[in-house]
Amino acid sequence: MQARQSLADIQFLLTEVLHAPAQWQALAPFAETDAELAAQVLEEAAKFVDTAIAPLQRVGDEVGCRFDAGKVHTPPGFREAYQAFWQGGWPALACAPEDGGQGLPAVLECVLYEWLDGANHGFTMAPGLLHGAYECLKHHASDALKAQYLEKVATGEWLATMCLTEAHAGSDLGLVRTRSVPQPDGSARVNGSKIFISGGEHDLTDNIVHLVLARLPDAPAGPKGLSLFLVPKMLESGDGRRAGPPQARPAPSGGSEPHEVGSVGVPNAVVCERIEEKMGLHGSPTCVMRFDDATGWLVGEPNKGLAAMFVMMNAARLHVGLQGIGLLEAAWQKASAYAAERRQMRAPGATEPVSLIQDHPSIRRTLHTQRAWIDGGRVLAYHTALQLDIAKHSTDAAERAAAQRWCALVTPVLKAAFTDQGFQGASACLQVFGGHGYVSEWGIEQIVRDARVAMIYEGTNEIQAIDLLVRKVLADGGAGMQALLATLPATPRRNALAQTTRDLVAAVAEHADQPELPYWVADDYLRATALVLLEWAWGRITGTPGSATARWQDPAHALRTWVLPEFDMRLAIVRQRLSDAATPQEKLLSSA
Repeated sequence: MQARQSLADIQFLLTEVLHAPAQWQALAPFAETDAELAAQVLEEAAKFVDTAIAPLQRVGDEVGCRFDAGKVHTPPGFREAYQAFWQGGWPALACAPEDGGQGLPAVLECVLYEWLDGANHGFTMAPGLLHGAYECLKHHASDALKAQYLEKVATGEWLATMCLTEAHAGSDLGLVRTRSVPQPDGSARVNGSKIFISGGEHDLTDNIVHLVLARLPDAPAGPKGLSLFLVPKMLESGDGRRAGPPQARPAPSGGSEPHEVGSVGVPNAVVCERIEEKMGLHGSPTCVMRFDDATGWLVGEPNKGLAAMFVMMNAARLHVGLQGIGLLEAAWQKASAYAAERRQMRAPGATEPVSLIQDHPSIRRTLHTQRAWIDGGRVLAYHTALQLDIAKHSTDAAERAAAQRWCALVTPVLKAAFTDQGFQGASACLQVFGGHGYVSEWGIEQIVRDARVAMIYEGTNEIQAIDLLVRKVLADGGAGMQALLATLPATPRRNALAQTTRDLVAAVAEHADQPELPYWVADDYLRATALVLLEWAWGRITGTPGSATARWQDPAHALRTWVLPEFDMRLAIVRQRLSDAATPQEKLLSSA
């Protein structure tokens, strides 16, 4: 019952804390979407998640996916649930109406996926890449490709994958070897293997749209030589011949109205070699995929595949941050319910011989601390989703630029800090159960296992930290970060982070002979940034009428007492590294 239990909290954060309806109604595409309509959408989403998706959590983990001669069978009930999901219009929530979508604000999709992740992370991996694939195709695909594939992806009738990683390359996409050879008919032949492909093969939909990074002949070495190709699992050609580029055809009447999945032709030369045996996410097939002269089509410009793919990756990173928040919420709910029922020992100051464990200070500290991360994370994620729409649709250029700056700088923080806390916090919630948390019947250990992967994929958290500090903060001399911090209310921590940013910029310029310097401190810098943003989020919450209750004041106290003190430690690490950078001893150690 994860979604319904948090519905009132989320309505408070959206309407009272963030004033979200007023923000999205100021944008032309959402002018008619009032708070009442949004509330109805979220109420129905909560019901669907609770009744159709959450009950499949355990079977997804215990039965998992089954591989059989190149085919993948998802756990019992998954296909039926997914058919209900896409036919109910849920994948198309934030897609444009002309593409078969419902044209609603991105923040409503944000809430939906947070609930889905908390209710059944394994199931949610299937549609989790849809919106990113939709944005990628919408902005980079040819008109012919969009006519054939965009609506299918927008509505979720066909699922999509992101095929980047190869066995020898890992996160270093510059090492990708997959090749693509153009054909006279405008298609291409794609050859190569990819690993760790979520949903690379399954029985949820009749077609899968693979977006594959590959190299054209004579492409430059490294990441600048990568192109992006759409390679479907199934081709339309009825006689098995390789088809030319798909031709434009009118969209089905009725827009996003549900319709039956039909035959999509003949198999392309796309092979699933196996699925990985994983510590978690057993309901999601992680595939090794092979493309054997498979037919595909170029998306975007030659040798500029990463630019197109990053549209998808950035959308995915926000969704992965939501996974951390949703999984932590699910863990907190289990631990909170257990603590309200289980009796163990006498709490300090209690008169009864045996107390509820929620009365013990250590348990309250654990629960209130995780609550502080969840509620603050929601404010940050929902605000970021609002900024995404402002960046797209505002008529004010300065407002669009500020929104784009927020999204660029905050997305890696959300992905890294909140997936880290999703795992660490779920582990802390497991501790509330004592020995019972370590056995499977309570379900908390599954959340801990499932949550661990989010720190790894879509760019490891270390890569997110490097992206924030090296590629974004230092790249413009700290100007963007200083501008973002200037929009937040002044606090000692905000001022300290601003000064540290200036110090880092100066140190990197001064010590050009030590190129490793920013990489040593990137993780600590990101964590410090996350804490400043968390403080801002909670300032918004506690400054809102209606927050003067134990529901909000207990986690606010936990934030001040047990979360924010970490900021000083993180800054001390950064400053010590900067202080050491110029010393002979440090130079000697760096060269050793």
